[in-house]
Amino acid sequence: MSWCVLDEQSFCHCCQLLLQRSQQLKDGWSWEGVQGSLDGYLKKTALRSVVIDSSPVWDLEGSGSQSEPHTSCHSRPDQQGQETEQAVCAAPDDSDSVRGDIDDDDDGVCTVSGGSSQVLQYEYHILYSCSYGTPVLYFRAVTLEGRSLSLEEVWSSVHPNFRLRLQHSPLNTITLQEHPLLGQPFFMLHPCRTEEFMRPVLQAAQDQPRPVNYVLSWLSVVGPLVGLEVPLKYSTLLHPAALLGSTEPD
Repeated sequence: MSWCVLDEQSFCHCCQLLLQRSQQLKDGWSWEGVQGSLDGYLKKTALRSVVIDSSPVWDLEGSGSQSEPHTSCHSRPDQQGQETEQAVCAAPDDSDSVRGDIDDDDDGVCTVSGGSSQVLQYEYHILYSCSYGTPVLYFRAVTLEGRSLSLEEVWSSVHPNFRLRLQHSPLNTITLQEHPLLGQPFFMLHPCRTEEFMRPVLQAAQDQPRPVNYVLSWLSVVGPLVGLEVPLKYSTLLHPAALLGSTEPD
């Protein structure tokens, strides 16, 4: 197994450290256990004011009629749940960074021309994937009236700067699938290339050396893509036990 793959015990330890920091910062994360099981997940809810772009940006049926590139994606299912066939994929380009430059005055409100602004409630879950050995971010978004967003609306609510970056990054898929622990439909950022972008982060931490919380570092990359910001204060006062680069690479 690769040295930078996260095992379930380390995942739980990283979650505990993140929860401790969240309580200090009053950032709203909690641990949700599953009745009759030892499994659980991190959970956070947040209200976001977003603009849903009224013009489609992806050709979900594969007709090639839209201006944006379209590729098919057939990824293997997670052991914790079965994927649906509905997905949004972008053409990967490993040379580009995942997170684009966002204007300093960005207040978290997506501003896409031709759309309507509305307040949405987002629910974020962080689970462990046994098949990929990584955390996985599940989320769903509903209007204040209780209507769930479609896949097209979720994609259109992604900040335009991040949307462009997603066309050229390892994080290239937003998938609609059943939540592995709740059995409800959730959107998911597919973890198939998580190890690829986490490897240099862990390698740099090992070389220095310095403590790194795998889950926190991972979340700081994937979270902003779907409106989940990670305050910089999380990166301070990391416990030495969070160091996950002690194993020599292959």
